[in-house]
Amino acid sequence: MTTLAAQAPGASRPRTTVRPSSFGRLVAAEWVKFRSLRSTWWTLAVGAVLMIALAVLQTWGTSTIPDDIEFPNLSGAVFVTGGAFLGQLAFCVLGVLAITGEYSTGMIRSTFAAAPRRLPVLWAKLVVIFSAVLLVSVLAVALSWVGSMPWFDELGLAIDLGNSDDLRIMLGTPLYLATATALAFAIGALVRHSAAGLAIVLGLLLVVEQAFALIPWRPLEVISPFLPSTAGSRLTMDAATQQMMDAGSDVATLTPWQGYGVLVAWVVVLLALAAVLMRRRDA
Repeated sequence: MTTLAAQAPGASRPRTTVRPSSFGRLVAAEWVKFRSLRSTWWTLAVGAVLMIALAVLQTWGTSTIPDDIEFPNLSGAVFVTGGAFLGQLAFCVLGVLAITGEYSTGMIRSTFAAAPRRLPVLWAKLVVIFSAVLLVSVLAVALSWVGSMPWFDELGLAIDLGNSDDLRIMLGTPLYLATATALAFAIGALVRHSAAGLAIVLGLLLVVEQAFALIPWRPLEVISPFLPSTAGSRLTMDAATQQMMDAGSDVATLTPWQGYGVLVAWVVVLLALAAVLMRRRDA
């Protein structure tokens, strides 16, 4: 016969230690989720390849132009970073999906159960996506430089990191791309739907900002310099390009860092709205 011994009321029970969800642990958890998805690596790779391929093709293509056609004030840094716009599209798609993907699968409920305060989750996701795009963009710019160098002598190009313009473009391009991705992330956090987020971000970059720059209507001309990509991309332009653009404009002109500041302001405002809604809305 088997005898079952009941545990005495005062007997000790094993204790479970629950570690608090510190911000560092949240970042680590978000990094695990981020890197465990194949789509993350594919999208980062596509963005980097687009940047490198366009930079190399642009440099090679320019070298095939007849010698009697001159291109004054050519900047090697501008050639090397010439693929940033295409790379931006891929990175912004990743920025949207980094937050909307969890809402579409319902995984966000488990995330909020582990971190009930919610807002640290938003900041942890932002740190991960910003850092990943920044690092990949730096690598892509470096590889674009290496891939374009065979035609530099033929075109009379050079990159001098001791020159403030070249240094700003080479380092400012990855910084701009990471911040533009943060903007896409903020929009995704606002709408919480992948299709809507992608439509807004790509529509803003490909349609709205281009249309505002081309339509000769005074209110649009005044607003256009302060749109996020238009303002932020000034960080990636050389001085000659900026002077040429400003010469034909009678509206506000921004310095490279002022333009980047406008982009950062867009990100801050949208993230603040997303934070307020994240605390008020159900998961």
